[in-house]
Amino acid sequence: MEPIVRSLLETDLYKFTMQQVMLHRHPSTHAVYEFTCRNTPAFPLADMETEVNQALDDLCRLRFSEDELNWLRSRRYLKSDYVDFLSLFHFQRKFIEVSVEGGQLKIVAQGPQIHVMGFEIYVLYIVSELYMRRFEPARALEEGMRRARDKVRMLKEFGARPRRRHPYEFFDYGLRRRHSAAMQDQVIALFQREVPEFFKGTSNCYLAKRYGLTAIGTQGHEFLQMYQGLGVRLRDFQKAALEDWVQEYRGDLGTVLTDVVGIEAFLADFDRYHGLLWDAVRHDSGDPFVWGEKMLAKYNELRIDAQTKRLVFSDSLNFRKSFALYDYFGDRAMNGFGIGTHLTNDAGVEPLNLVMKLVEVNGQAVAKLSDSPGKLVACRDQGFLTYLRQVFNKYD
Repeated sequence: MEPIVRSLLETDLYKFTMQQVMLHRHPSTHAVYEFTCRNTPAFPLADMETEVNQALDDLCRLRFSEDELNWLRSRRYLKSDYVDFLSLFHFQRKFIEVSVEGGQLKIVAQGPQIHVMGFEIYVLYIVSELYMRRFEPARALEEGMRRARDKVRMLKEFGARPRRRHPYEFFDYGLRRRHSAAMQDQVIALFQREVPEFFKGTSNCYLAKRYGLTAIGTQGHEFLQMYQGLGVRLRDFQKAALEDWVQEYRGDLGTVLTDVVGIEAFLADFDRYHGLLWDAVRHDSGDPFVWGEKMLAKYNELRIDAQTKRLVFSDSLNFRKSFALYDYFGDRAMNGFGIGTHLTNDAGVEPLNLVMKLVEVNGQAVAKLSDSPGKLVACRDQGFLTYLRQVFNKYD
């Protein structure tokens, strides 16, 4: 079988940026990540157990090349000692296990967090690509590129309309659930060539390097969730996570997630100090229009000019949704749109809705209470989940 993972650099940027903070501030943290498929596949994913194991064996043989390390070192926010750590780094097979349980594919990564957190993105696109190989991949690639060209035409038509105060900008977030490496490569090359005024980067570091694009990303939900298990008072875990990030990056990478325990809890912690420090806030669950209004009201309350801030939308976006959001908010704040599966796995076969989430830190269950109930991560400890809901007054 042709290896699916081409390079250790082929992961989302935020895995590196989060790992650096963990290495510097919490290097001994132990973590557990579990794989879940949220929708119903056309055939049991358990049928791919052997292939997934083989792909992970291949992954664990990879190392960063000097050229890749030099590219990472050239990111101003990645510190030299962290890149030195990556020069020695490789994934260890003993930290991840693939099995079949109750007819379902089970994948669990557990061990030192700085060694296991990176498995997530590779596991997701390994499973997604193996699955898509069962459905006439050559024909799907042709169909996916036909649809991509239609999207280019749509973007050019949209670009002919009167502009809002701020420009429309989107970026590729589609690595984790892509159809194939070939489709993501070709889609990115197409958008870079045809609509560079709108297409501003990718989360995929391998392709950012290859095409000279801006690598996009800051932190994921796991970064904030981790602090639920680090011994800080539960009510203060978001503040502790944000403060560590600020101290690590000193003004760089200033986009923050708002829905780890819901927007209301985030707004309670988002005071003028954080409002001034963070350049952008990212939406990833709940009604995006309601969310945007709440963020703009918060900036007004904090006496901060929202025109200097960016609202980033990344929840199951397609272009039509992003156009509607831009029309609504484009005169009131800077906007950004992270588009994933709609870019890299729109080929006529329903994509898998795959996640691999942090479920335990240092023996303590952790959970996310997003603003979309369907995105709730199953918690290993229902008592903790109940307590988390009580602390943040979130029961929906």
